Amino acid sequence: MSDLGAISLWIALVLAGYAAVGSVVGKVRNVPALVESSRRAVYLVLLALVVATLSLVASFITNDFEVAYVALHSDLAMPARFTWVAFYAGNEGSLLYIAFVLAAVSALVVWRVQPSLRDTMPYTTAILMVIVVFFLAVMGFMANPFDKLPFVPPDGEGINPLLTHLGMFFHPPALMAGLVFTAVPFSFSLGSLIGGKTGDEWVDAGRVWGLVAWGLLASGLLLGSWWAYTILGWGGFWFWDPVENAALMPFLGLTAFIHSIMVQKRRGMFRMWNILLINVAFGLALYGMFMNRGGPVPSVHSFGASSLGWTFLIFLGVGVVVPLIVFFWRYPLIKSAQRLDSMISREAAFLVNNLLLLAVAFVTLWGSVYPLISRLFTGNEITVARPFYDQVNGPLFLGLLFVMGVGPLLPWRRTTPAGVGKALLRPGSFALAVVVVLLALGLRQPYALIAFGLGAMVTAGIFLEWYRGARSRHRSMGENYLLAWLRLIGANRPRYGGYIVHLAVVMVALGIVGSSFFGTQRDVVLAPGDSFTIEDYELRFMGTVEVPHSNRTEFVSTIEVYRDGRLLEILYPRRDFYPAFNMAATRAAIRSTPVEDLYVVPSENLADGKVGFRFLVNPLMWWMWVAGPVLVLGTLVALWPQPSPARARVAARIPAGSRASPA
Repeated sequence: MSDLGAISLWIALVLAGYAAVGSVVGKVRNVPALVESSRRAVYLVLLALVVATLSLVASFITNDFEVAYVALHSDLAMPARFTWVAFYAGNEGSLLYIAFVLAAVSALVVWRVQPSLRDTMPYTTAILMVIVVFFLAVMGFMANPFDKLPFVPPDGEGINPLLTHLGMFFHPPALMAGLVFTAVPFSFSLGSLIGGKTGDEWVDAGRVWGLVAWGLLASGLLLGSWWAYTILGWGGFWFWDPVENAALMPFLGLTAFIHSIMVQKRRGMFRMWNILLINVAFGLALYGMFMNRGGPVPSVHSFGASSLGWTFLIFLGVGVVVPLIVFFWRYPLIKSAQRLDSMISREAAFLVNNLLLLAVAFVTLWGSVYPLISRLFTGNEITVARPFYDQVNGPLFLGLLFVMGVGPLLPWRRTTPAGVGKALLRPGSFALAVVVVLLALGLRQPYALIAFGLGAMVTAGIFLEWYRGARSRHRSMGENYLLAWLRLIGANRPRYGGYIVHLAVVMVALGIVGSSFFGTQRDVVLAPGDSFTIEDYELRFMGTVEVPHSNRTEFVSTIEVYRDGRLLEILYPRRDFYPAFNMAATRAAIRSTPVEDLYVVPSENLADGKVGFRFLVNPLMWWMWVAGPVLVLGTLVALWPQPSPARARVAARIPAGSRASPA
């Protein structure tokens, strides 16, 4: 199977190279047969990579330790269910996964191309295949997952214990897929420019694929936060680690892009801006891949020392410079159909939103690369810690919340200050009432008050829009309110799907603010029978049981949780020791409610039976994890195809008072 996989990689490399060259030559020389042949070659690239992927999976399942990658990332004790995780646990396997995903989405793009893009599709195909060629060439010459050892060891080294977690089934593949999916809207944009189509032909495809990439990155980031929260044992969910930042930055760039592309679709504006935004997002995605391939900045997420770093750095340079050259080449032909009429309009709010998102991205980029700059110029590596990011990006995120609350309430083109005041009266009043109630309850932290107030304003604005639209349908069509609300969302899915996503963002903000400003942490050492009080919880340590396994020893503690003398729950935090890795992995026990999390994690097991524990009370963390499914739901609603023209005409008869204008 490993030989079959290795051969399949080389076949895929040849086919992808042929598809890239043939698409351009066929288009330039006007040879339709060559263009068609290159298009079919894209499907064969996918087929070859399916064979390679299945070959590596089969090598894991059959414990073929002659394959170096299998021996390094699995062993006989590894449960079969972790085969999928082991597949992308290292550089070689993750590169195969990325190439497979990109080949799959390229085949889908070629198969489902829109009629308006057929003329420039050969260039788009060539760009996608050039990226596939890069990954396949790196595997073929530098990091082949099918390389063999000179001998067959009796057992493998085993999978990293930190990866044996439910979140690892989804977090890495979602993030890697999100990064590589960014290449699709980028390829549509660049392909259209090269083909001389400088209008809005690529906008629909760019929006859809940009939203898919955004949804994958958002899901991957939240799942990664959940993984860190439950297994790393420090009680947090985000550390501003360089590789965490490298995943966040393209997400921010795509967030700006999918908002801005709506303005181009609706008003024919921001054409140059959107091309630059998707170029920036793609460049940041390439930077993320560079940082994760043994980049020069230490990180708990990177694949460690690797010769691939410089290869990805060169590809990053090409991926940034070439699109800029094409942009300036076509610059005289790129002109928006409309100009910004007023700074008090929804278009202007989108623009401010974009600038704030890019500001956060580039502040984060500066903090991530500053250690390299300091080492280059001073010889000393100065690491930028969490306070820098919190102090600089915190106010920017508050600004984003404010724009998120105001922007959707503004009309297109222009309005007056009086119109803005009228639109914000009810949401603003609700936000003010929330702040007053929190002050009365004793809340005094200014940033927290502002964040809660802005979150209340965003939420009130969304529900007010939904209520107005549903009420209008109820009055005009006689629908009950629930049916009217559902059909309102169905009539304008991009707009109302975006509202659902905004609610998820507010939920995430609740979790971040609650745990950051009001969390309590205590580190203690307890003997069996000892109790400890944190907030209004009494925690009673009952003892630890040692459970041996073939590759680890589990130390399972029992903690009884009381409040006001009443037993609430029994928690079982765990600490596992892996002799082969000489490391321990923790499993936090968490009692989670919408109000707060009680977080218990063992930090050390002492010889006399005592255990060191970290106890935390994290207010509102529950909302961060609930935000994940809400975000996915909103993304799916926004992506779902719009109703047929006939149904759209029916929806268009809704009176203007519903304010359900196209987004």
